[in-house]
Amino acid sequence: MAIDRARALAMKLPTYDVQLERGRLRFFAKAIGETNPVYSDLDAARLAGHRDLPVPPTFFFSVSLEADDPFRYLTDVGIDLRHVLHGEQHFAYGAMAYAGDTLIVGEQIVDVTSKRGGAMELLTKETTFSREGEQVAVGTTVIVVRNPEVTA
Repeated sequence: MAIDRARALAMKLPTYDVQLERGRLRFFAKAIGETNPVYSDLDAARLAGHRDLPVPPTFFFSVSLEADDPFRYLTDVGIDLRHVLHGEQHFAYGAMAYAGDTLIVGEQIVDVTSKRGGAMELLTKETTFSREGEQVAVGTTVIVVRNPEVTA
């Protein structure tokens, strides 16, 4: 079933807050193999000029999964999750985020594109991360959706 582009682009996704905790940032840095001590050692972070542990690279992707139902937006536009593949992820950073910060996370579907005669659709979602009105980062996620009703 094809994605209803107008419905997807008009969808309002709820915002939510995320508290950045030191232990969580350390755990993420370790999980991605980050060896720079500024991401795990508070003294090293401060010596490098940071006020606290900074957010490790790609951390914001994990934050996006903290919504009450992180994939509801897909089912709300009629997408069968059995036909979904994570296609692309990238970030544009505007400011540093640190342990102790509370971020406001906002999400919006910004594009739906059909490929291969409708056999594949690309849904693009932007996620903004802000702190006290300052944009910290924007994450762009592209979800690939296979339409089993169309053969190309």
